[in-house]
Amino acid sequence: MSFRRIAPAIFILALAIPCTAQTVALTENDYKRAENLLGYNVNPLVLHSPARPVWLSDDRFWYRVTTERGTEFMLVDPARKTRMPAFDQPKLAAALSSASGTNYEPFALSFAQFTFEDGDRAISFDIGNRRWKCDTPGTKCTSANRNEIADSVLSPDGKRAAFIRDFNLWVRDVVSGKETQLTKDGVKDFGYATDNAGWTRSSRPVLLWSPDSKKIATFQHDGRGAGEMYLVHTAVGHPTLEAWKYPLPGDDKIFQIERVVIDVDDARVIRLRMPPDPHRSSLCDHVECDGSFADVEWSADSQQLAFISSSRDHKRATLRVADAVKGTVRDVIDEKVTTYFEGGANRPNWRFLPRSNAIIWFSQRNNWGDLYLYDLQTGNLQNPITGGEGNVSLTLRVDETNRLVYFLAAGKEKGRDPYFAHLYRVGFDGKNLTLLTPEDASHDVSMSPSGRFFVDRYSKPDVPPALVLRDSGGNLLETLEKADVSRLLARGWKPVTPITVKARDGVTDLYGLLYKPSNFDPAKKYPIVNHIYPGPQTGSVGPRSFSAARGDSQALAELGFIVIEIDGMGTPSRSKEFQDAYFGNLGDNTLPDQVAGMRELAQRYSWIDLDRAGIWGHSGGGYAAADAMFRYPDFFKVGISEAGNHDNRNYEDDWGEKWQGLLVRRPDGTTNYDNQANQLVARNLKGKLLLAHGTTDSNVPPDNTLLVVNELIKANKDFDLLLLPNRNHGFANDPYMIRRRWDYFAKNLLGAEPPKEYEFHPRP
Repeated sequence: MSFRRIAPAIFILALAIPCTAQTVALTENDYKRAENLLGYNVNPLVLHSPARPVWLSDDRFWYRVTTERGTEFMLVDPARKTRMPAFDQPKLAAALSSASGTNYEPFALSFAQFTFEDGDRAISFDIGNRRWKCDTPGTKCTSANRNEIADSVLSPDGKRAAFIRDFNLWVRDVVSGKETQLTKDGVKDFGYATDNAGWTRSSRPVLLWSPDSKKIATFQHDGRGAGEMYLVHTAVGHPTLEAWKYPLPGDDKIFQIERVVIDVDDARVIRLRMPPDPHRSSLCDHVECDGSFADVEWSADSQQLAFISSSRDHKRATLRVADAVKGTVRDVIDEKVTTYFEGGANRPNWRFLPRSNAIIWFSQRNNWGDLYLYDLQTGNLQNPITGGEGNVSLTLRVDETNRLVYFLAAGKEKGRDPYFAHLYRVGFDGKNLTLLTPEDASHDVSMSPSGRFFVDRYSKPDVPPALVLRDSGGNLLETLEKADVSRLLARGWKPVTPITVKARDGVTDLYGLLYKPSNFDPAKKYPIVNHIYPGPQTGSVGPRSFSAARGDSQALAELGFIVIEIDGMGTPSRSKEFQDAYFGNLGDNTLPDQVAGMRELAQRYSWIDLDRAGIWGHSGGGYAAADAMFRYPDFFKVGISEAGNHDNRNYEDDWGEKWQGLLVRRPDGTTNYDNQANQLVARNLKGKLLLAHGTTDSNVPPDNTLLVVNELIKANKDFDLLLLPNRNHGFANDPYMIRRRWDYFAKNLLGAEPPKEYEFHPRP
């Protein structure tokens, strides 16, 4: 999330609880030192840390990297074993400056992506609203207005773009500009390709083009009768009311999708012969995940369409195959589970392989995420492809010719962090499992179009990345980059400390990170702050890759705190049993694990002052932070809860119904959702609590926080409230929120008076 100025905030200040610890002084220089550890200050100090590569169709690739000169674009040809500048940056910058009338420095070009054109003799890129084309020797640049269709999806051949107009789907010929209406019966709340999950929405269509660019797989989105959400925008004069469809757990009517295939040339709609599906996928809490129509795959000949139908409660997943011409549908695989089914994390692990008469299916039926080979016609299981401990996290490539699967998995290498991802290769028959990335690190892998090569960017949270090129057998061909953090170290930066503690059961290992101030003194006592995100779909730590700044955790520690992040039970990437730890009881929020881990750390390290324990989080973390203050009021003394979904009956239906279950109302008026509602335990508050929310948060609507506020008032509890007018969900990294967060912990946990209204100076 980028840093942005925000409108003035409305807040209420409560009286501070006297701090028994020795008062310390925090100056503007202390805050400046902490600010110097935020991302916009430390990330530019890391040299030779590359971005992900962009592959070309012929197995070459380019990548962007920060060097001593600035940002450079490198082009690599694995077959020819060459690595060179992608274009002449000094000359191109001069030509671009001359053509645009704006001065561009050679190694500070204001674009991050480009496309080769004219047989690599030119590149094109966007700056603002203009499209530029420059020859690679850098002799000439020309521009034109961007003639792209906003919120459209381009066909594979690049000739047509699909878009929504008046609830119907249209296509435009990219060259001629001719527009064709494909559907005609779309109406309000029953439109085609609608991107609306309640908690997120856009004008971009959700669809998947066929490989031959002649068909589109999409749906008619039925929101008729679904409940609405309302937000009011703050302004002088009459406020603006924002209203849209947003189903909640327990609603009689949720979104349904009626699946269709559209023949683009004939503008003909083939409605699949099946009942509507609930608006669900097995990959995320939307039918659009990671930018793609989720759980949908075309056959190579564009004649068949495979997809997963998920039940409303996520307990059943059915793999179906449709005839794209006739609209007939047959069921191939049907899996039922007791908690929830997942087919991958944002990207699918299953594969549709009609040429091999097979389906590669992903399942956690044996407590681990594994791949299974099924017969496409009979639906019979042929054999497991993977097994043992560890989870397949991403099916990266399937080589049907050689019957091989390349996949990323975590937890298969003994003695290593079980969250580290490695690349493996295995046969369709489950034999000859081969580790292709041997380094003890977490690996971010990108394979070439042909599968002959892959680029591996590997690192640890405390170890900077390296970028290497390997062939499909895992043989090292070249080390392309090794990150240089010498400038970081010269600034006094220290790497984060990985930690392992025991879970609530005293047996299970939990993994996390610990941040100390750069001037750490083991003879001192430091208050401890827990930065939490509980799950179940993710955890507190996030990626196990290197980052010079992980949010503001290191910066907050610099003010005189020990900051920790622990992935408790109920978070993903471990076993199914581990992630299911508090299924149906979201109020758990991993808090028993957080408390157990913090107590263990305090016993291990004398410099942790457990009598001064704080906690904060955003979104699901905001929910957990407030919950911690209510359920462990004698343990946590200070909490900051930002944008929390405090009662999931007031949050989107998909999320709550997957992790908490379908809403059950009992005869006595209670429900199975009562155990997760923060307002029902708010009366237990003893410490200092700051609640923060954006007033136009369309993801987690602000009434989630106001429910808690209302109960705190009823219980006559002191608390602090920060409402951010006209702000949406993602304000955690805004300078004002960071400053208020630091101030709150400084005053109430450290016992210090912070500098008044410290102002951050983020770089553009």
